[in-house]
Amino acid sequence: MTSELATALAHQRDQLLDLMRALGSVAVALSGGVDSAVVAQAAFLSLGEKALAVTAHSPSVAERDRRDAARVARQIGIRHVIVETAEFDLPAYRANGGDRCYHCKSELYQRLEALRPSWGVAYLVSGANVDDLGDYRPGLLAAAEHGVRHPLQEVGLGKDQVRQLARHWGLEVADKPASPCLSSRIAPGVAATPERTRRIELAEEFLRRHGLRDCRVRLHEGELARIEVPTETLAAVAEPGFRAALLAHFEELGFRFITLDLAGLRSGSLNTLIDLDVKRRFALETLHAAADAAARA
Repeated sequence: MTSELATALAHQRDQLLDLMRALGSVAVALSGGVDSAVVAQAAFLSLGEKALAVTAHSPSVAERDRRDAARVARQIGIRHVIVETAEFDLPAYRANGGDRCYHCKSELYQRLEALRPSWGVAYLVSGANVDDLGDYRPGLLAAAEHGVRHPLQEVGLGKDQVRQLARHWGLEVADKPASPCLSSRIAPGVAATPERTRRIELAEEFLRRHGLRDCRVRLHEGELARIEVPTETLAAVAEPGFRAALLAHFEELGFRFITLDLAGLRSGSLNTLIDLDVKRRFALETLHAAADAAARA
């Protein structure tokens, strides 16, 4: 079911649809979240069979997100393919030295670029929105190096506007909390492994089963689990009966220390552990790569 949009947002929606038509044919990196779902919907409305949704399959992607991606692709009606990625085979990815996301996205976009001719699409597009430009996103450098377009950024859409568009188009993920890859929960300097991402996935599913829909389980050195939930739910997590069940389950999963972060849920909280010089370098390299990609287009 659609809803009325404010004039300014309706204009941006139309710009988004026009941009998709101008691209001619696209493969959308569909993660199962609201941003890429809106891009996929816009692509399908504008291009029909010339639009394709692509979802990565690896231990860094939660099973619930893969299911959401498949379900939203069916809801939209867009063609959908699954591509196996092998970022855990990369030593630099496993080292998790603050640039892990760059190596992950490089692996993904290399595979998509290799497959793009067989799909018959001209461009790869992502769900990155303008709010992502204000955070540390080394994956944007990989995107720029591979000529990936970011339609939401190009028409100036931020997260709140994306959610409004998702509701306008009736997408079932319109209010889904952000769900970055599982490896993003592992503190820089702690090796990223499939075993650790699986433990994190099971720990977060436990919290969700108990009503904590928006949560993170961050893994630090020493197999320490740091639980982030909205501040208004901190008391519920600390309630004696639930606390005992949580401790037992997390210890069974292999966490040695289990902590509750009193500051609450913060997106990208582990980025504070990344050296400022590394962040600056990636920001500059991303700007240069994006300028080079625009010059080649």
